[in-house]
Amino acid sequence: MINQFIDNYKKKSLKERFLLFIGILFLMIYLTLGVILIFWNKFPIRMETKYRIALGSLLIVYGTFRFWRLLKTDYDD
Repeated sequence: MINQFIDNYKKKSLKERFLLFIGILFLMIYLTLGVILIFWNKFPIRMETKYRIALGSLLIVYGTFRFWRLLKTDYDD
């Protein structure tokens, strides 16, 4: 799978490589925000713990889903 990903990456145009980079960047942003929301007890915005955990989990799932969809469309091409 990794070899297929590397071969597919080498065939991409500059625009497609940039979009992949942006996809990875936003995956990291969503994961980081989700983890911060879940584990930072003194978060500057007042929220109940259950809402913080729910929102953090939602951000992590959304970021993972976006990245999975990006990779899936790359393999379909």
